[in-house]
Amino acid sequence: MIRVVHISTLEELMPLLSEQEDRPDLGRNRSPYVYRGMTNASFRMVTSLRRNCRSLQRSLEPAILKNFAKYAVIEDPSVAHSVWRQMILGQHHGLPTRLLDWTQSALVALHFAVSEDDLGRMEDHDCMVWRMDIRELHALLPEKYQQVMRDYQAEVFSVDMLGDAAQSLAQYDRDLGDRGMVVLEPPSLSARIVNQYSFFSVIPMDMENVEEFLDRYTENTVKYVIDRRLRWRVRDMLDQLNMSERIVYPGLDGLSRWIARHYYVKEQIEQSRGGE
Repeated sequence: MIRVVHISTLEELMPLLSEQEDRPDLGRNRSPYVYRGMTNASFRMVTSLRRNCRSLQRSLEPAILKNFAKYAVIEDPSVAHSVWRQMILGQHHGLPTRLLDWTQSALVALHFAVSEDDLGRMEDHDCMVWRMDIRELHALLPEKYQQVMRDYQAEVFSVDMLGDAAQSLAQYDRDLGDRGMVVLEPPSLSARIVNQYSFFSVIPMDMENVEEFLDRYTENTVKYVIDRRLRWRVRDMLDQLNMSERIVYPGLDGLSRWIARHYYVKEQIEQSRGGE
């Protein structure tokens, strides 16, 4: 079941930011959750492969990955040996894939939720942050996937672990059907992946509706809906906490995005100053 939480004040954000649970076995607090920030609360969770290829995604995915690997091997030879590495590297560079982006940082998810390409639309709609429980999702996996986790003494999959469980996309789809998904921690291909605390969920072909799956098979999934009138306030708070484009997009691209937003002039401010 998906629980929907509406947030209209900064104080109501605190549960989202402090969800780490006590782990007596470690003497520490750890979070089993991953988060996904989306700029519009009406958006659905749809992979870029499905958006790009629609009903032909199943037949076109192998060609997309094969052609990507054919040229990408020049920059990263490891993609020649693993379809999962092809997919992750491709996702990182804008290739349509079956992966959905997640982060283990609620602050990173909030950054993406309260960021718009068109800053003039910040108050046009509510935004949202999804939360999923990795342990709950992996408890739904077939036994051989859970055995791989036990063998590696891990709670989240790596590329090598997923390769041990499923040697091909077709096998992964047969194993999972529409009743499970693997959450994968990618290799550190760039500072962007590291800084964003990136994770991916690997969506099986038969899972046509991710939200429906989460509503039917999980208990700990939460959809935090953030009121549109709070978005600028949260955006300014994140800047004060050093969570901005400079962090999530290291380098001159992120710096330029941050400077552009920092000096963005709202229309009502311009009008109040007589259009100076």
